[in-house]
Amino acid sequence: MEYRKLGNTDLKLSAITYGAFAIGGNMWGGTEKKDSIESVKASIDHGVTTLDTAPFYGFGLSEQMIGEAIKGYDRSKIQLLTKFGMVWDGSNQGKGEFFFDAEDAGKKIPVYKYASKANVIKEVEESLKRLQTDYIDLLQIHWPDQSTPISETMEALELLLQQGKIRAAGVSNYSVEQVTEARKTLNIASNQVGYSMLNRGIEKELVPYALEHNLGIIVYSPMERGLLTGKYFKDGKLKDNDHRNGYFQQFDMVKVKTFLDTISPLAERKNATLSQLVLRWTSLQPAITVVLAGARNAEQAIANAGAMNIDLTAEELAFIDTALLKV
Repeated sequence: MEYRKLGNTDLKLSAITYGAFAIGGNMWGGTEKKDSIESVKASIDHGVTTLDTAPFYGFGLSEQMIGEAIKGYDRSKIQLLTKFGMVWDGSNQGKGEFFFDAEDAGKKIPVYKYASKANVIKEVEESLKRLQTDYIDLLQIHWPDQSTPISETMEALELLLQQGKIRAAGVSNYSVEQVTEARKTLNIASNQVGYSMLNRGIEKELVPYALEHNLGIIVYSPMERGLLTGKYFKDGKLKDNDHRNGYFQQFDMVKVKTFLDTISPLAERKNATLSQLVLRWTSLQPAITVVLAGARNAEQAIANAGAMNIDLTAEELAFIDTALLKV
């Protein structure tokens, strides 16, 4: 495994980072607790020491399982990344900016983006309890909240840094303009954003900014929620409550399949899966610090870690990029 320095911090994160959205279950057709915990442990055992979660994932369940899974490990060798600012519980419901209606056990639950100073402090205490730790390595706002001044949110993060409850502060889903505004108050370490072979929008503005200003980039959905694994084209049946039924409709599926068929022989020559090839390509793109990869069981976790064992030449990277032009 390769470990990379995050932005302006002294944090070293594993280049493949465990993404814990799916194990929360909500929006992913449920979860199996035993398999999920084993996937976290297998990740750590194979060098994936950085774990990224959020309170919203499973309405607290993902953080709880991460906390349970890391018992027995040396906490100083694990990097816990979590978030704040997506509110669903009764105490804060109605405050902030309405985001969307989530579903849990057949019930609609209104979710709000809310990043006031008081709420940030409150959420951190709740996350610390669920994660069973006394500090968070990187705390990130989950989505921009138009109802709260960015400076107020950053002041809360600065206070938490001073208190030692977090080691570093970052943002998620921020534009370059929002990052610039945030850095007027606090020199944030990173921005977590969506990025994949099929979604390269950040290359226009965010990547050049990150390279110039020493901003870490953490990318999520590199596999486009499983689409780039190729498995969907072999068994396209998803559970009715799986959000990917709608999500995949944004892509030209014929072109995606053609692209995957084109690069499959390269994966085979590397003794790798399509998933591993896609993860490795993503990790090698400019300014990308770490790549999030989800796993629902130990086998998937071990395979994700193995992606970093692949060597890609400049010619092979160019071959992939040429194939992508047709998608």
